[in-house]
Amino acid sequence: MKNYSLTKVNYLSDGLKICALQYIPHKNSKCPAIVMAHGFGLPKEAYINKFAELFAENGFAVILFDYRNLGESEGTPRGEINPFMQIDDYKNSISYAASLEKVDANRIGIWGTSYSGGHVIVTAATDRRVKCVVSQVPTISGSQSSSRRMPAQKDDGYWKLVSKDRINRIKGKDPMMKKLVGEANLNPLYPMEEAREYYTKAQTLSTSASNEVTFRSTEYARMYEPGVYASLVSPTPILFVVALKDIVTPTDLCLKSYQESLQPKELITLPGGHFTPYIEQFDIAAKAALNWFLNHLY
Repeated sequence: MKNYSLTKVNYLSDGLKICALQYIPHKNSKCPAIVMAHGFGLPKEAYINKFAELFAENGFAVILFDYRNLGESEGTPRGEINPFMQIDDYKNSISYAASLEKVDANRIGIWGTSYSGGHVIVTAATDRRVKCVVSQVPTISGSQSSSRRMPAQKDDGYWKLVSKDRINRIKGKDPMMKKLVGEANLNPLYPMEEAREYYTKAQTLSTSASNEVTFRSTEYARMYEPGVYASLVSPTPILFVVALKDIVTPTDLCLKSYQESLQPKELITLPGGHFTPYIEQFDIAAKAALNWFLNHLY
């Protein structure tokens, strides 16, 4: 028998309805809480609910939410990934968690992975309600990650598409879209095979998953520099979970950001690439996160 109840809930973030899975432990006293969401373009059911279940089994209330414009949450354009708005969704989800009768508002932590691994760094640095952070395979520098992923000879073509999309929008046309993964002829955002394998499987786990985002989402991603905030998280404790062969959120950038962070902090490294924490190395990644939350929220 599970040690928690699971319900689907809705609450507002800047006037838009956010859909979340809410885990509440079966205990009489108030619980610490963990707020969490997925990375780039994926909904709440795509593997990370397993992390939420582990946290809930160990006495944490958990709010696992879909960002605006994605999954089951409201917002348009659909598939628009604006990291700055997603950070606001984190902060408004913290507010929702703090409002719950069973939650101790003074013991709220946040967990993020990949793109949201960057979000939790920024959120913790700018919102002192956060008492503990786990940042797994985080986005550190959108500009550097993008430049490594895109050959220089394709740069001019990319910026022409940015201009075309913006002109289309002011004329009232639908936003241009970009495939997340797929065959090379589709020019997907993530052309590497490990990404295609992960996203393809992850998308089958949710009826609200989509394999495309707005083209402008890639423009926002290039502007996003969460590593700038790493040294500002302290005195909030932060755990970095870094994959040693990560080419999506490059390992060297993650390790550099860890070095720039101040105490209290801890680093856990995993063999393999960007997607290993969700499946192959799940036990190590999840238990490290759980122990960090137990040490700093209980």
